[in-house]
Amino acid sequence: MGRLIKNHWARLIALTAAAYQVAAALEGFFWPKIFWDFLTKTLDPAVKPVPALQIINLILGLWIFAWEWPLGLIAGSSIHRSLEARLASFPLASLAAILLYQGTNPAIYYLVAMAVYFWAYSEGEIICAKPWTLPQRGRSGASKA
Repeated sequence: MGRLIKNHWARLIALTAAAYQVAAALEGFFWPKIFWDFLTKTLDPAVKPVPALQIINLILGLWIFAWEWPLGLIAGSSIHRSLEARLASFPLASLAAILLYQGTNPAIYYLVAMAVYFWAYSEGEIICAKPWTLPQRGRSGASKA
């Protein structure tokens, strides 16, 4: 049996969250609704008449999808290989998603992906320059997959 490569697992969760976030943003253009509107109506201007929150969610979802897939110009770059950048940016994407009524599922998925990325970070995993590959074994034979 092999070892669980946590950053690959977290990447799949983040790709799912990004796809859901894009779908939620597109749905939010047609049915604008703040998740917390049952408590207060002060956040309603974020979704109508100008769909600011939907646009923010669409941009963040597309960016994270391109980052996690990764897009050709991002692959191998330092931002692509950085677990720290993911741990810093996913809370922002999760916050934007939770504010939109249709984005509650992606917000939860981002939180799960953050937890798995943190687990990978704490165990010393690295993200390889070539996407979806494993790190090469060192001379001692030990690998931090």
